[in-house]
Amino acid sequence: MNSEQMKSIIESLLFAWSDPLPLREMAKVLEVEDKVVAETLKEMMDDYCYNRRGIQIIKMNEHYQMATKPEHYEYIQKLLEPKQNKGLTQAALETLAIIAYKQPIPKGEIEGIRGVKCDKAISTLLEKEMIEEKGRLEKTGRPILYGTSLNFLKAFGLNSLKDLPPIGEFQLLTEDVEEEVQDILFKK
Repeated sequence: MNSEQMKSIIESLLFAWSDPLPLREMAKVLEVEDKVVAETLKEMMDDYCYNRRGIQIIKMNEHYQMATKPEHYEYIQKLLEPKQNKGLTQAALETLAIIAYKQPIPKGEIEGIRGVKCDKAISTLLEKEMIEEKGRLEKTGRPILYGTSLNFLKAFGLNSLKDLPPIGEFQLLTEDVEEEVQDILFKK
């Protein structure tokens, strides 16, 4: 199979699948090495960018997906207006931030950090597929451990969790609050 045929097949796979598709799965379907598919995807991504196409291929933790260009958001929003979902509440955003920086983390620990119950926030984040269950803690009751999902990476434009800004970059109201947050987030 030549390069153009492979690009055509990869484009079809990404379009038909619609969710993030693992590199390994594409290589398996195409019966070629992962490296060959990765190089082809890189070429395709560069071509889409160079030709100023309305779509792009995005990469998240060795998963790839077709997506629209962010600069076309307002036009797509007009088309989807009746279906527009509400954004995340402050409580859900706080819960998501804690999960992103401390994952995998049980609900009880999240509630300990926030100081309030977080059932509704976790339910919302699960419903919006921003977080997912990452296993269970090996202790009484076997509480569920939560972590972020590929949708989280996609929503925030991150390639991986390593791209999260260091917690020290956030400006906090006082040094006391900053020390308290550092203690909470980084104690094990």
